[in-house]
Formats: sequence, structure tokens, C-alpha cells
Amino acid sequence: MIRVAMLSYWHVHAGDYAKQASEHPETQIVAVWDELPERGQKEADLLGVKFYADVHDLLAQTDIDAVIVDAPTNLHRDVLAAAAKAGKHIFTEKVVAPTLEEANEIIRAVEESGIKLTVSLPRLYEGYTTAIQEIAEQGLLGQLTLVRTRLSHNGATRGWLPEHFFSKEQCGGGAMIDLGCHPMYLARLFLGMPQSVSSTYGYVTGKEVEDNAVAVLRYESGAIGIVEAGFVNEHSPFAIELHGTEGSALFSSKENTVKLRSARLEDQARGWIARGIAGNKPSAFEQWVNHIVNGTVASENIALAVDLTKLMEASNRSAAEGGRPVAIADLRG
Repeated sequence: MIRVAMLSYWHVHAGDYAKQASEHPETQIVAVWDELPERGQKEADLLGVKFYADVHDLLAQTDIDAVIVDAPTNLHRDVLAAAAKAGKHIFTEKVVAPTLEEANEIIRAVEESGIKLTVSLPRLYEGYTTAIQEIAEQGLLGQLTLVRTRLSHNGATRGWLPEHFFSKEQCGGGAMIDLGCHPMYLARLFLGMPQSVSSTYGYVTGKEVEDNAVAVLRYESGAIGIVEAGFVNEHSPFAIELHGTEGSALFSSKENTVKLRSARLEDQARGWIARGIAGNKPSAFEQWVNHIVNGTVASENIALAVDLTKLMEASNRSAAEGGRPVAIADLRG
């Protein structure tokens, strides 16, 4: 049994991860720490486990094997690096860190300790992602020219998103670094890393951080990636579009179907055709447990998580500097 500690309930998905840990046959929650003691004590009482007011005290316990980190993003470097140095396996909410410099510090601590790290990038493992990847890999779209990914909700306009999610200090940004992470790592999956990123952020509700955001990824091949995120949209479906010299593939949560049209298919004259969506891959949490049990490394997950930090840092810098393109190669690591 892997004995797990919850490190903070700051993130809105902390309860979801606690549920996964409680229900998984290989994991058991045994302790809680939170930067807000009252919140942490409440959650610990609900779980019937010990609350630690000092995270270093918790990490010093030899009867704790692993941690689930849902602390504020600005605490990730200190908390994740400390957990790694203490020999605790880590499952963490994205982003792993807001800057490449911080992310690299965490990864070095992970590699030196040999612990197992997995970052929650859930849409990588959905069936629609696999289906679209297979279409692209089969060459049915030709050379990719445009990828557009979008995810938004009404958390700012309807008031259900916690107020601390609008804290620039704690989050490192707003809609893009939170919700935009998902379409961003999907664009990275399909197109690879761009040369540069330029962004425009909007402030519809007047919050400290952006609630409406677009990032444009530029590639040497001439391809373009468009990543959109928002907290101010009532009925905007999650969407993925891949367009190429030979065809296009589309997915929308509105229809929950992958559609394809390709000049390389004999029946292309019929127009758009629906492609089957296979089952989901094991979740990031399940993969983390398997890495711990089997002694394997989440190499692809970690590499994509570091790339995600690069893209988010470039996007935030671009928006802060009037939308100028920020070259990935210029980021300080």
C-alpha cells in the first residue's frame, strides 16, 4: 500500500484527487498539510487522518511514501523540490511551475532523488486525443498547417470559481495558465514546440488576472497553433481542430465525435465522416501509481509538463509586453 499525504486543498481539483487516492486499491491517504491550517484541519478531520501545520514536519515522516500536491502555483517550486528531496513520490496538478527556471529546479530534485513524478495532464489520455493523433500519424491530413484548441467556462461571470484563482501572485496568471494549460499541451502534442509565442489577454470582469486569452504559436514550417481559453463564456464547447494540406480533423464536446475529411480517402467525396473514439488510456493518477509500483519513469508526461511551463512562461511574457513574440529559445532555464 502506498501511503499518501495531501499537500494543500487550494486547487479546485484537490477533492477529485483525494477521491481517486481513497478509491484506488494501491493508495491510502494518511496525512494532510495545507498552507491554510483551518482548511487543512477540516479536510484531515473528514478523512480521519493527521493534520500537519508544517510541511517539512510532514515530509520528515518515514511512514509517508508519496504526496499529492494541490498547493498554490507560486509554492510549487519549494513544495515539490522539498518533497523530492525527502524521497516522496509526487503527483501534482499542472502547471509543474510558472517558469522554466523553477521547473528545471524541480526536475533536478526529482532526478537526483529517483522518486516518481507524474503531472496531471488529463486530456492527453482521452480517447478523442488518441483518435486525432492516429489520424495525423496516418498522414490523412498531409502536412499540418493549423491547429486550434479551445477550452473555456463561465467561472468568472457566474462566480463559482474560487476568488484565489484570480490572484496573480498565487496562480501566476489567469485563464491561460489555468484552463489554457489543456489546449496548450494538446497543441504541443500535435505540432511540437514552436519557435515563438505571442499572446493577447482580455480582462472582461476586471480581475487582477486575465479571464479571456489567446496565444498564437509560430513554427518554422509555417504552421500556426492557436490556443484559446476563458473564464467568461457561457456555452463554449471544448474544441480541437487540425487542418493540413490534405484534410482536416475536428472534435467538439458539443457532438462528442471526431470528424474527418481527407483528400487521401477514396470516399472523401461523401464529405465529412465520423471516426470512432477508442476508450480512454489510464488516467494520469493511475499511471503515477503504476510507475511507483513498477519502478518506471513518466518520461513523456514529464517532458510535456516542462514544455507546458515553457509555453506558459512565453505566453505570459508576451501578453505583458504588448503581445510581442517571445522566442522559446530565449527563456532562461
